[in-house]
Amino acid sequence: MPPIGMIILLVAVILLLAAAIRVVREYDRLVVFRLGRLSGEKGPGIVFIIPIIDQVKQVSTRIQVFDVQPQDLLTRDNVTVHVNAVIYFRVMEPTRAIVNAENYFQATIQIAQTTLRAVIGELVLQDMLDNLQKVNARLQEIIDEHTDAWGVKVSTVEIKHVDLAPELKRVMAAEAEADRVRRGKIVAAEGELQAAEKLVEAAKMMEGNPMSLTLRYLQTLVEVASENNSTTIFPIPIDIFEVFYRKQGREAPFAPPGGSPEKE
Repeated sequence: MPPIGMIILLVAVILLLAAAIRVVREYDRLVVFRLGRLSGEKGPGIVFIIPIIDQVKQVSTRIQVFDVQPQDLLTRDNVTVHVNAVIYFRVMEPTRAIVNAENYFQATIQIAQTTLRAVIGELVLQDMLDNLQKVNARLQEIIDEHTDAWGVKVSTVEIKHVDLAPELKRVMAAEAEADRVRRGKIVAAEGELQAAEKLVEAAKMMEGNPMSLTLRYLQTLVEVASENNSTTIFPIPIDIFEVFYRKQGREAPFAPPGGSPEKE
């Protein structure tokens, strides 16, 4: 039977070997410090470290998503809005993320919250609502500039929801309705103007060609007759028939001697 000391030594060796071997996943990295000094970055795969002497920090390089808590923010025109956003970021340089920031995750979230407050405060409410994509791009640019020193890349910042006070919602709804009514009246007026212009052109054309006026009158009679089942009597101007006789080179039978009746 082996002595107890040999058993203890064997167990200690096994524990040391187990502590010296690390299996690092594809999306993780190990930042190794040897006796307090930065030794380097290791992984993925099987990594060997020196127990007790080496200390490691594991960092994920996958995209991380965080919801920025809703905040009551004040716009440049002194309107209070309730805004929340979502931020997507990932660690591009694990060594810088560990060495340059005590907690890169919390640091990124805090800078996102303060930047959101600053950017919204520079905008008028209507400009913010009309240009959310530009606001998102501006937020991403500013936050990414600050987190670059930590080896963190901010890929996307999206404002998820902008909530307004009920009174402000009613005012904006009334303004939108008034604007729709205004545009409708403008479109109707433009249509009336175009129709009037076309009628003037048609009147000028018919004035120089009496035959077209006659044909138009007859066409109107046909349309009216087709829409009503009852008998309708229309007075027909005598001048209408005079046009047809003139086309044939004859004098109208109802014309007085010497030509067409003179207008008084």
